[in-house]
Amino acid sequence: MITTRRSNERGHADHGWLDSYHTFSFADYHDPLHMGYRSLRVINEDRVKGGQGFGTHPHRDFEIISYVISGALRHEDSLGHKAVMRAGEVQRISAGTGIAHSEFNNSPKEPVHFLQIWLLPSSNGLPPGYAQQSFADAPPNLLTLVCSPDGGNKSIKINQDVHLFIGKLAAKGTISHSLRDQRHAWIQLIEGDLVLNSKKLLSGDGAAVDDETELHLASQKGAHFLMFALH
Repeated sequence: MITTRRSNERGHADHGWLDSYHTFSFADYHDPLHMGYRSLRVINEDRVKGGQGFGTHPHRDFEIISYVISGALRHEDSLGHKAVMRAGEVQRISAGTGIAHSEFNNSPKEPVHFLQIWLLPSSNGLPPGYAQQSFADAPPNLLTLVCSPDGGNKSIKINQDVHLFIGKLAAKGTISHSLRDQRHAWIQLIEGDLVLNSKKLLSGDGAAVDDETELHLASQKGAHFLMFALH
């Protein structure tokens, strides 16, 4: 079964400096029918104006992933990490027992476009941590593993039983993927068009996958998406 979450049904907040779309309930947007999906709690599509950003603020007991689509994002945290993320880079913050961080657009003029993702951790009270890696060279017509519970295949280790993939499809490209027993999936289409089994998705659409053993993804004009394989 595939259940779609259409882009125009998402929550929306325009703060001037920040334009944000919420796949699940977040901040002032509350929808009891869309509180998350399994261990996924937040998928926000954020666009931040030049010179603006999120000032230092704390988190606990979340696995926070950021994926930069375009532009550059500057990070600082209470563990002493300072970094700039560019298009194609993935950042993982394990908030654990507590971490404070800031994320600012690294450009004074150009916007930064990224996805902010929160997952519930496998257990609370873990040590906080930080990781960052570029997947800008992820090849087309393949799923590239970027986060996993064991850090396999040069992916970023995450404290949850989830495998996160970046998917890129060329025009008329296809990908097939088998889901393991008792696995579920969430597809978040970033750009382009996508047919997921029989469901058509457009930019910004999401889809929950339950009780499907095989996924077939195809695109007419090309696509860029994330896929979460979830317990």
